[in-house]
Parts: sequence; C-alpha cells; structure tokens
Amino acid sequence: MSLAHISAAEALTRLGDFSNVIDARSEGEYAEDHLPGALNWPSLNDEERKIVGTHYKQISAFEARKLGASMVAKNIAEHIRREVLDKPREWQPLVYCWRGGKRSGSLALILDQIGFNVTVIEGGYKAFRAALVADLPQLAARYSYRVICGTTGSGKTRLLQALHAQGAQVLDLEALARHRSSVLGMIPGQAQPTQKAFDRLIWATLRGFDPARPVYIESESKKVGNVAIPEGLVTAMRSAPCLQLDLPEDERVALLLEDYDFFVRDIEFFCERLEALVQARGKETVKDWQARSRSGDVASVVRELLVKHYDPVYLQSIKRNFDLYPQATVLQPQNRSMEAMQALAQSLPSS
Repeated sequence: MSLAHISAAEALTRLGDFSNVIDARSEGEYAEDHLPGALNWPSLNDEERKIVGTHYKQISAFEARKLGASMVAKNIAEHIRREVLDKPREWQPLVYCWRGGKRSGSLALILDQIGFNVTVIEGGYKAFRAALVADLPQLAARYSYRVICGTTGSGKTRLLQALHAQGAQVLDLEALARHRSSVLGMIPGQAQPTQKAFDRLIWATLRGFDPARPVYIESESKKVGNVAIPEGLVTAMRSAPCLQLDLPEDERVALLLEDYDFFVRDIEFFCERLEALVQARGKETVKDWQARSRSGDVASVVRELLVKHYDPVYLQSIKRNFDLYPQATVLQPQNRSMEAMQALAQSLPSS
C-alpha cells in the first residue's frame, strides 16, 4: 500500500472521514493544542525529545538520529500493542506531527505496512494551525448572532445554559476559556486553555452550527481572562442584534454569591484576588473591602463591586463597542433562578 497525504486545508473539512486522528507529537506539545478529537500517541515523549536534542547538540546529528530511532521504534511498538491489535482492516487513521515529518512518518509507515489505509497531513500541526487561523474569520462571518448583554450578575451565563439545554445554538466563550471574564473571573482548579487551544475550540464549535439558525453569544470584551477572542468573531458579534438582560440589584448580588460561592467559602482567596483592583479603585477602598469580607459582610462588598466598579466599566464598554446596543430588546426574567431563565429561553427563537 502507499501512504496518502492531504493538505492541511483539506484536513479542515475532512476530519470526520477518518476512524481516528492520531497526534504523534509529545504529550507537552499535545497539551498545548491538538486537532479536534485527536488521540496522543507520542513517537517521542517530552523527556526523550530533550535527550535526543542534547545528543544532537553535544555529539552529532547521526548519533542523535540513531538514539531517536530506537526510542521511536519502542514507542510505536507499544502504541500498536496497546491500541491497534483490536482494530479491523477497515480502520482508517489520520496521522500528523509538528511538520508532517519523521515522527508521523515513522508511525504512518508501520501502520501502512500492517495493511491499514493511512493518511498523513502535509505540514503537520503547524500547517493545520495556519489553515484554521485563516478559516476562522470567514467561518465566524457565516452566522447570525444574538448577543446577550447585561451588567455583571444579571444571569447571562445562566440564560446561555438554558438556551443550550433547549437546543439553541450557543457559543459560550467563558465556558471554552474556563474563565468568567473579569478581574475576579478565574475559576479555582481550572487552568485556562492556551490561545491556540481556545481558537481551536471556537472553530470546532462554530463548525458544528447551522448557518440558518441564530447563534447566542455573550457580550464579551476582546479577551476572556488571558485568551483573546479571534478578531473575526469580535467583528461579527459587535455588529449583531443585542438582547439586554435585566435583573434587580438584590437578585444580582444573590446570583453572584451563588455562582462565586468558592470566594464565600475561602475569604482569604477572595481578599487576595481583590488586590488586583488596587490600581482601579485605590488601596484604601480595597483594604475596606477586605476587612468587611473577613468580618463576614461579603454581600455588601459584592454590591459595591457591582455599583462602583463593574457596572460603570461594563456600560461604558458595551455602548462603545456594540453597534446595536441602543436598540437592544430588553429581557426581564422573573428572578435569578434557572427555572426563570428556562422560561425566558423558551420565549426566544432557536431557529
């Protein structure tokens, strides 16, 4: 049999044609980003790559290649023993590494010699990443967005979750970014994805949508924590119709105390995060917030954070950046509960 090769641009549209997508890079490279749904079968793991690289620099390229070959052969043998022995003849993997070279080529050659129909991505992950970045603006522009606006604590995320549960198309950027998009928005125990992985998650989500149906999205700024929203998507969402979600102040405070309960449980962590607001609100104000939080009065601190910090910043940003915000349709759920958000979601079109 002969190995088949496809371009990265073709791989963008054909991922679903293969039985599995196999990433032959190291576990560290895979963790940074990988193709949607890819399995990690390292031809060289992180430590082995370092060892081979040291041989290359300190001894010779020839000695490094010999050592690398022995490691690659051992690892591929283990992958075959663990993953391939039960595969039928019809199994068709798509294989790639960093640039479509030795690591994916070695794995693909052996799988091909066994008798499987193997395809390799020309240019590897590097070319796929470039093709994805080029595709994202035009993909984002295909859809009709409905932007959920509303000040902090108004229930935007809850409404998106209710819409998703009812079958609407939802692009929840904060869920993909694992961050709640504010100075206090980090989620304990959850590291944010890399920028590359965030782009890929957005691309994969958009790719599964129907252009004939609306896509609901939150009124984010250009960044969600440490990751940036692709420029093409920012442009599309900022020119889309807006839905203004309104909740009374008491309900917003209660919602935030529920959704950020980890701050209530760990006051010192909350006080530590408040330090990030010293430059914006002043040292004395932050010290006061910290002292009141430690005394058990978190609710009044949250209320002041809303009124004095988040609301003015949000309203200034939304009016400046979202073209159709002045014509926004106002949504008023009965309260902050998921039941109220579900009732509101039922009133919104999903197709």
